[in-house]
Amino acid sequence: MKLYHALRHVGQFRTVFDFGEREVAHWFPGHMAKGLKQMRASLKGVDCIVEIHDARIPFSGRNPVFQETLDVRPHLLILNKMDLADLSSQQRIMKTLEKKGVRNVLFTNCLKQSDDNIKKLVPMVVEIIESQPRFNRDENTNFCLMVIGVPNVGKSSLINSLRRTNLKKGRASRVGGEPGITKAILTRIQVCERPIMHLLDTPGVLPPKIKSVETGMKLALCGTILDHLVGEDIIADYLLYSLNRLGKFSYVEKYGLQEPSDDIQYVLKRIAVRLGKTQRVKAITGVGNITITVPNYTAAAYDFIRTFRKGELGQVMLD
Repeated sequence: MKLYHALRHVGQFRTVFDFGEREVAHWFPGHMAKGLKQMRASLKGVDCIVEIHDARIPFSGRNPVFQETLDVRPHLLILNKMDLADLSSQQRIMKTLEKKGVRNVLFTNCLKQSDDNIKKLVPMVVEIIESQPRFNRDENTNFCLMVIGVPNVGKSSLINSLRRTNLKKGRASRVGGEPGITKAILTRIQVCERPIMHLLDTPGVLPPKIKSVETGMKLALCGTILDHLVGEDIIADYLLYSLNRLGKFSYVEKYGLQEPSDDIQYVLKRIAVRLGKTQRVKAITGVGNITITVPNYTAAAYDFIRTFRKGELGQVMLD
């Protein structure tokens, strides 16, 4: 009865997110353009393309430029951060990707100290490569892979995980929780001894033009676009809308709300009060200026988004 009472207004929540007149934020800095150009130029020495993407958005935001220009080589799609994704629809995902021509797919959690799926990667890649002609690299016994993907999906974490699994060595690539950490172009890193296998690490490259505002918002929510380019308040509102749409109400208990809410201002105010996220501002009154303490909505929005990205609001599937 108590649960029913708490959910009594959920049926009245938004079923469509109003993007208003917003446009997609374009973030295509110089190192992305340079990286894409050098990726194309380096294909001759590459045996297989390993594309890594966020498992929470398996269809949204994959860079079509990759598919247009880099698909001349065998291709493996890795859907990383599987620990954050609701994989109850994994079969649907696999079937949809197969219809799009993507048959080699691996789900991973590259931050896990020992991920069984990471152990499958090298044998899987060797099988994919050997099933197709290697042309000018036919006599080489070592393998060269190119890791590609949009920003902040775990390319560096994948490299470090492969080195940890196959070479028992520490990290070779810097890892960060925001997009744009890897800017070096085509760093060559060994990830396996038997067979000898190197990866070319590349910077994350977004599509020069994101096809829809909703795709851009999903990318932003997963941390692929810098928050300030979209706006923390808008990302937080889209997060609230998405959690309610998916029936994921763990934020209610997390932030001490009485019930689920569709009002982002109310939710952010509750978060700010609970976490002590306040700010002092000057207010002009009829008797002079006074300083008052008000909720810091931006800080609350940032905490809400960060908590989601860490998986503390449950596993989700945004596509």
